[in-house]
Amino acid sequence: MDQSLALTALSALANETRLEIVRLLVPEGNCGLSAGEIATHVNATASRLSFHLNILEQAGLIGARREGRFQRYSVNHARLGGVIGYLLNDCCKAHPDICACTTVE
Repeated sequence: MDQSLALTALSALANETRLEIVRLLVPEGNCGLSAGEIATHVNATASRLSFHLNILEQAGLIGARREGRFQRYSVNHARLGGVIGYLLNDCCKAHPDICACTTVE
């Protein structure tokens, strides 16, 4: 992953609401959630939610697709994984002590 793409994604994730949106969308898989469903979970007004979703889309971390009158949003798993991989492999050079901390028990 290119450093500028990683920095854009990390910058997008460096916000409580946007990080919560990504956390919310990851388990939803490709089905995703509508903007209304996301707004309810993160307690955001429509205009504020639109602002956050736009930043996440520009960073390539989420994508939207139209379903009738609604937009459904889902996580771009490849981009999110790419950011994590960039941190682990490029920045940390796959240091074993750092990688060991990432395993889930």
